[in-house]
Amino acid sequence: MSMLLSASTCTAEWEQGEHLFKISNYSIHRGMGVGCYIESSWFTVGGHEWCLHYYPDGCMEDGKDDIVVALELKELDHMALTARVSSTISLFHWTTKQFSSSVAALSANLPNPDYFVTHKLNRGEMEASSYVVDDRLTIKCALTVIKEPYVIEEEAHIEEEEASPTSEITDQLGKLLEAKEGVDVTFEVQGEKFPAHKLVLAMRSPVFKVMLYGPMMEKDSSRIVINNMQPLVFKFLLHFIYNNLLPVMGDDDLLDGDDKKEVTRHLLMAADRYGMERLKLMCESILCKDLDAESLATTLALANQHICSRLQDACIRFIASSSSTKIDDVVASRGYNRLKRTCPDTVMEMWEKATRLRKT
Repeated sequence: MSMLLSASTCTAEWEQGEHLFKISNYSIHRGMGVGCYIESSWFTVGGHEWCLHYYPDGCMEDGKDDIVVALELKELDHMALTARVSSTISLFHWTTKQFSSSVAALSANLPNPDYFVTHKLNRGEMEASSYVVDDRLTIKCALTVIKEPYVIEEEAHIEEEEASPTSEITDQLGKLLEAKEGVDVTFEVQGEKFPAHKLVLAMRSPVFKVMLYGPMMEKDSSRIVINNMQPLVFKFLLHFIYNNLLPVMGDDDLLDGDDKKEVTRHLLMAADRYGMERLKLMCESILCKDLDAESLATTLALANQHICSRLQDACIRFIASSSSTKIDDVVASRGYNRLKRTCPDTVMEMWEKATRLRKT
């Protein structure tokens, strides 16, 4: 059934742009004084000119321990339009080689007598998180200028449509693993066998793809022995490959709190081993929320070995915010003694960063 209706559409024009502001000799700029700033070059977004002001010692006396980045609009008084501006400040992480998702984000309506949009950054957290390396800091400002919306009158035919059914592919893949239909490879892990499908594994993991279809694949690729992995961890790895979800570990009565944490650590290692970045990030997120004094050093060693910057930062923040009793427990743990013996540089870096954070 169809019906002729009158209709109108509200729409708006917008323009997006980005500007990189690179701060060399980061430490030298410290001490300029509160309210003193360094100005970037001017850049154009939305037909208007903008620039960034970098305040290495903050812009107000009560915020002198912070870094402030302010966005300035040129010739605001001559701007004959109403617009909304959204700006996001992010920092380049020298370990991951990526910009942080969002360090600070603000929006403002224009025209506005306050033509500065300011972003405050915590200096201690920033310096402790590999954003300042070799005395360099790179700031990215992403800017969106949204002009005043306008309405267009139109005629429209609205037809009744049935809602599209939800996708069943994930459920179907999960059932495929459970039913073991059409399996063409069997993995042996410490004597336990796990039937699977080569194509699914190759689709989900670049390492499995090379192992099963690459030029160096084994002659008998229907049977593969997996070394240095627990059967339960491989079972959970397969569950994620087919279901795109982590299993609910609480369903296994054999796992208590410490066991779940240990399995999560090993699952992170497996994810890194087989190039499954999403699974690795999910395990990293779980471990960040479940830190304690006894296992902190072990978790930090894992984070360093597998380049988990978010987990490293969480460990350092845990130390920085801990009481003296908790810190004593960390130092007394077996993991700490092992980490101190095998990775003394990591231990020293942890204490240095934690000390800086405690002072902020």
